[in-house]
Amino acid sequence: MATIEKITLRMVDLAPKVQRTDAIQSFVSQETPLVTITDSDGAVGQGYSYTIGTGGSSVMRQLSDHLAPRLLGREAEEVEAIWTDLEFFTHATTVGAITSIALAAVDTALWDLRCRRAGLPLWRLAGGAKPKAPCYTTEGGWLHLPVQALVEDALDAKQKGFKGSKVKIGKPSAAEDSHRLGAVRDAVGPEYEIMTDANQAFRRDAARRRALALAEHDLAWIEEPLPADDVEGHAELARIAPMPVAVGESLYSIRHFADYVARGAASVIQVDAGRIGGITPWLKVAHMSECHGLAVAPHFLMELHASLVCAVRNGVWVEYIPQLDDIVGDRLRIKDGYAHAPDTPGIGIDWDEDEIARRAVAEFTTHL
Repeated sequence: MATIEKITLRMVDLAPKVQRTDAIQSFVSQETPLVTITDSDGAVGQGYSYTIGTGGSSVMRQLSDHLAPRLLGREAEEVEAIWTDLEFFTHATTVGAITSIALAAVDTALWDLRCRRAGLPLWRLAGGAKPKAPCYTTEGGWLHLPVQALVEDALDAKQKGFKGSKVKIGKPSAAEDSHRLGAVRDAVGPEYEIMTDANQAFRRDAARRRALALAEHDLAWIEEPLPADDVEGHAELARIAPMPVAVGESLYSIRHFADYVARGAASVIQVDAGRIGGITPWLKVAHMSECHGLAVAPHFLMELHASLVCAVRNGVWVEYIPQLDDIVGDRLRIKDGYAHAPDTPGIGIDWDEDEIARRAVAEFTTHL
C-alpha cells in the first residue's frame, strides 16, 4: 500500500472540431481540468473532467484550495473512502456542478492509479462485462445543420459501421423536427438507430406534443425533453411517450438518479462520469440501473466511457464525440462501429504530456 505524496493540477482549453449547437446553447470551448497523483512508490495516475466553456476557473480553485490538499498522506487505494470524505467535506456546495466536476477529476485520477498498480485496464477492474460496445455518433446531428447535411452524415456513419446517429431537436415547430428526422430515416432505413436530443428545451405540454409527433420515426430515445430537475414531468412523459426517455447528462448526484429511477421517469440512463463526480459514483448509478432493468448509455467522454460501458452488463452505447484528440497519442479504437475498451493498465487514455504542458494555462497550474 502507498500514500499520496504529490499532486499536480493543470487545465487545458480544447476547441471543438466542429460547431456544436443545440436547442438552448452553442459552445466553442472545452475547459479540461487535469489531476495527476503520485504515490510513495512512485506510481502515477491521471484523471480529468470538463466544462463546456464556463466554470473552469472555479473548478480549479475548488481543487487547489479545498480538495487536493486533503489528499496528501491518504492511502491511494482507499478510493471509496476518499470520495466519501471529499463529498462530505464539500457538503455545503454539494450537490453542484462545480464540486462534482472537481471531484470527478480527482476520482478518475485515483482509479487510473489503482488500475496501473494492479496492471489492469479499467474495464476489467471495474467489472469486465465485455470487451467492446456499439457506438452512435452525435458530431453530424447539430441543430444548425441543414437537412441534407444530417442525411449525408448519417449515411457516412452507417457506411463506417456506426450503429446509430443522434439528431438534435428543438426547431420552432414539431413539423420541422419531424421533417428532418424523416429525411434521415428514409435515407438510413429501418434498422439504423436514430436518437434525438432536446437539451431541456420544452415545457411539459410541448414535450408531450413533440414526442407524439415524432413517433412515426421509430426513435431510439428522446433525450432531456424537459428541464433536468423536473422529475415528475419526465415521469408523466415516460408514461405516454412512444419512445424511451433518456436522462442523465445534467444530473450531478447518485441521489438525483435514484429519484428518477424510483419514479420511472427514464428508461435510458445517461450518467456522465465527468459530471456526477467520477468513476466511483458512476458505477453506483450503473448498478442501480441494472437492478431496475434500465440501460446505461453515458453522455459524452467517449475516451473514458468506452471502458465503463464495457465494465457493466447494462452498458449499451458509447457516444462518439471526439474530445481529447489534441492531447492524446493513441486514440480510442473504433472498428466496425464498436468502441474497443483499451487493454492497457489504467483508465485507457494515452496522454500526450508534451502537448498538455504546452497548452496548460499557467494561472491554474499548481504543484502540491
